[in-house]
This record gives sequence, structure tokens and C-alpha cells, in this order.
Amino acid sequence: MDLKNEHYILRHGETIYQKEKSDFIYPKNPINSVPLTTKGRSQVVKSSEKIKNLGISKIYSSDFLRTRQTAMIVSDEIDFKKDIIFDERLRDLNLGVWHDRKKEEFYNQFPIDKKFFDRGPKKGEDWSTLEERMLDALTDIDKSNEDEKVLIVSHGDPLWLLEGKVKNKSREELIKEKKEKDGFIKTAELRKLA
Repeated sequence: MDLKNEHYILRHGETIYQKEKSDFIYPKNPINSVPLTTKGRSQVVKSSEKIKNLGISKIYSSDFLRTRQTAMIVSDEIDFKKDIIFDERLRDLNLGVWHDRKKEEFYNQFPIDKKFFDRGPKKGEDWSTLEERMLDALTDIDKSNEDEKVLIVSHGDPLWLLEGKVKNKSREELIKEKKEKDGFIKTAELRKLA
């Protein structure tokens, strides 16, 4: 994929769902719920040390609380003087009727395999839909900027699929990363996208 700007991706910091509620899927209405933990805030501050030297000139973020908090911490830490641009297309994967339920039950119905690219949960998204949504956001971000250094703050699955698309990873490679957590973006991890 040919991009005219320099893009970096950052996953939000740790939340209670990575710590105490790791067996559960995020709640149904996550826009203003699920804040960062104290550790999550510290993780973002630490990542900001790396971001400071990049010369970031634009920040785009999912509008969920955990990503808004992450983007605002980064903004404060790097003394960013512009507005953060919040974009709904950068939101986390919508798991429909499965929100608030146990992950084990979900994965029994929807194992991590290639089928999830084409078959998502009721009232939710499959990975292909999420991939398209993220690619659409990236394309618009890239077109509306020129010679910028852009930071995109989002969530695990969206960033994993976006990076896979930009770097031409096969579905097999992506599934391996997701299953083995090998290469899957960690909380508050910063990566250069392109």
C-alpha cells in the first residue's frame, strides 16, 4: 500500500478487561465506559517517551474512553498543540450480542480461524468488515494530509488487521499472530505502520 504520510499506530493502555476481567468481552456500551487502569496510564506515559522524538503532527483516535484517554495522555506528554481527531471508524470490533459475556463461550461459537473473516456474530462485525472500516479510515486520513507524521490510536483487533493489510500479510499469518499472540500488538505498544 502506497501512503504519502508517515503513519504510526498505538494500542490503548491496559484496562480492567486485560487485568481482572480478562475472561469477559467488553460491555455493550463501551463508548464512555472501560477506563485505563493505573498501569495502563503508566504504559502510555512510557510509550509517549518514544513518541516525543517522532515529530507527530496529527493524532487520530477511536472515540472510546480507553482510546480517548490514551490519546490525551500522549498529547499532554508530547506537548501536542493541535486537536485530536476522533473517528468512529477506529473503534474496536463490534461483537454484537456477545458483549458482556464470557470469552470462552464466544470462542466456542467463533474459533480463531479464517471463517471469522466472513462470518461474524449476530448484530456484530466479521474481520473483513472491520478490516474494510479501518482501511477506509486510513485511506481518508492519508488523503487529507500531506507530509505529516500521523499517530493512530485504536484497539487490538483493528490495529492488527490494519497492519496486516498495509504489510500484505496473508490470512494464515494473521491467524497465527492472533492465536499465538506472536506479533499481535500489545497494550500501549507503538509501531510504525508505513
